Amino acid sequence: MSGGVDSAVAAARAAAAGHDVTGVHLALSRNPQTYRSGARGCCTLEDSRDARRAADVIGIPFYVWDMADRFHEDVVDDFVAEYAAGRTPNPCLRCNEKIKFAAVLDRAIALGFDAVVTGHHARLGADGLLRRSVDLAKDQSYVLAVLTREQLDRSMFPLGDSTKAQVREEAAARGLSVADKPDSHDICFIADGDTRGFLSQRLGEEPGDIVDALTGAVVGSHAGAYAYTVGQRRGLNIGVPAPDGKPRYVLSITPVTNTVTVGPAEALEVSTVTGERPVWTGGPLPDGPVECEVQLRAHGTPLPGVVTMADGALVASLRTPARGVAPGQAVVAYRPDAGGDVVLGSATIR
Repeated sequence: MSGGVDSAVAAARAAAAGHDVTGVHLALSRNPQTYRSGARGCCTLEDSRDARRAADVIGIPFYVWDMADRFHEDVVDDFVAEYAAGRTPNPCLRCNEKIKFAAVLDRAIALGFDAVVTGHHARLGADGLLRRSVDLAKDQSYVLAVLTREQLDRSMFPLGDSTKAQVREEAAARGLSVADKPDSHDICFIADGDTRGFLSQRLGEEPGDIVDALTGAVVGSHAGAYAYTVGQRRGLNIGVPAPDGKPRYVLSITPVTNTVTVGPAEALEVSTVTGERPVWTGGPLPDGPVECEVQLRAHGTPLPGVVTMADGALVASLRTPARGVAPGQAVVAYRPDAGGDVVLGSATIR
């Protein structure tokens, strides 16, 4: 129970369905004062108090589990290391993979529980397949697509058949004080929301060149390549305008040479995306091409394509080229389905 409206209603629905429910709040910060307060983040001291009050209203036991060290190692340190390597990680996806459905699930099973219930907006059908939420604007199947078959079999997502508006209405009807609490945003462990400043404090300044992909000329400088991501347009500190006067975008980041390469928007287009560490939960592993829709960002537009598994990697061939595809994000394959789009598999974009 994060302290928000979604997890509170998920707990209430599980209890109302007759399950023996225990509320658990995760203490994820080694120093809670460094995490956000108010509604901008999650995992704050206010959130733990909101979660406890919700558990009291529902009438279930409530505990706080200290996962700070594990969270720091598996999510925060990974976040910094990925940026240092020139990639753009998704910390919410990593938290689901390493904390909520690994560390928490392992401890829950060891304590005799059957499953972990969360307030994610996604659905698990009777066939056990992960599907998009009915509320596409709030759908979180993308950040859950990293879960294995074994983890999904021990998971419950009670909110997948409801819109966010319906969840808030139900919270109010149940007398939960979090009914009108704003959603959390951004990255919970960056207190002021300044990702570049957060990375600079941990990685230090590393001045380098910004190079034009078309001419090879140095057109600017940077204080650290980790402050950039593929597709970025603003804040590039370019001193030499493009010959055609059009804006430049970040095309690639090369940590070995500490170089940021920029170029025109059309140079961002890619038709093939390769992902490492694939997870396939939408049925048997495919032995050939699979027609599907491919999503490349948490809130990205699905694109038609074909996915194959080759040499331990997931390869997505897009029928419509995509722009701004960043290594470190997830590539998720969906199969359109009358009961809601089914997650076939995912991988980390290489």
